[in-house]
Amino acid sequence: MSIVYYPSEQKAADAIKNKEPLLVLISFDGSETIISPVDDSVEHHILLMNIGRDSRDIDQYFRIVLDDSGADWTFACPPDYKGIADQQRRIAAFYKDGFSVIAHTLESLGFLVGINIPKRYQRHIGNMR
Repeated sequence: MSIVYYPSEQKAADAIKNKEPLLVLISFDGSETIISPVDDSVEHHILLMNIGRDSRDIDQYFRIVLDDSGADWTFACPPDYKGIADQQRRIAAFYKDGFSVIAHTLESLGFLVGINIPKRYQRHIGNMR
């Protein structure tokens, strides 16, 4: 797994030590993770711009806000996720893949915390039934 830190690995380590929240982007296949203290990037799409990437590529990542108490997952399934046309199947695949990839990545980073989907993003989960 490749890890990109913004603005630096030390800044991220200091944020972890001080129990400050982090923005985390995890590629859908889990091969890349991008991490920044929240105060240095504010939003996930800004984090992408900060590292020289196109902010429109945001739909290629699972988006997390992480601290020592948990990981809040911005559950926003892209309409073209894995080329699955059926919305119900697409959202179910995104949900299943996300929990697997996110949990593995968090464990690799040394975070054994729960993965939460904030209420404002749970409306999509109703489409899985």
